Amino acid sequence: MRREQISRLAHADHPIAAPLDDDSVRRLLEHAVPHDGARVLDLGCGGGEWLLRALAAHPGLRAEGVDISEGSLKHAREAARVRGVQERLVLHHEDAAGFPASHAFDLVISVGATHAFGGLPATLAAARKHLAPGGRVLVGDGFWAQEPSPDAVEMLGELNDLPATMDRVVADGWTPVHGHISTRQELDAYEWAWTGSLASWALDHPDDPGSSQALTTATTHRDDWLRVYRDVFGFVCLVLRPS
Repeated sequence: MRREQISRLAHADHPIAAPLDDDSVRRLLEHAVPHDGARVLDLGCGGGEWLLRALAAHPGLRAEGVDISEGSLKHAREAARVRGVQERLVLHHEDAAGFPASHAFDLVISVGATHAFGGLPATLAAARKHLAPGGRVLVGDGFWAQEPSPDAVEMLGELNDLPATMDRVVADGWTPVHGHISTRQELDAYEWAWTGSLASWALDHPDDPGSSQALTTATTHRDDWLRVYRDVFGFVCLVLRPS
């Protein structure tokens, strides 16, 4: 079973694919979308949930999403059709880091996808290239809420604590105008949904060739979360404007 299949199954009950609840997503989009007629780009859009919610809330908004997963884009197209916003959504099967947009955007989103660019600074540098004058960026990334163990660093990579993360963002020429730090409830709900959705699928499909792998992945992920990074990992979303 490919990684993108695992991810799609694991996010079945949490389509935003980040540790935020619905109210947090709504509030972030309210602060990030500058006006109803905005053009919005999501770099690493996955199943397109951020764009779908923005399109539903703003009838004049037009959106584009970029992702390397054809399966995720197929899901986004179908979800857009069901929600009646497909005419205002364009999806690109490309590498988000090198996406050659033909025009600028009022809002660029990249939440939980900084790994595709090589980290937060590189993500913001890529987003800046697509911004129209007066545009905004909505970015989400992890940080260390407490001193991590070597195992946590090996698992999740080289992150900073929250103050250092903010210092780096500001030093790169951005001004935060809104933000959200995921609560313990949001972080735990995301992990329970990830592991539970995947495990449930495996139990419901015992004859599927991928069932055993899915159940093992869910179990391993749950153990890593509980034993390695639950108490040290945090997640922050920022609405930024160029300084």
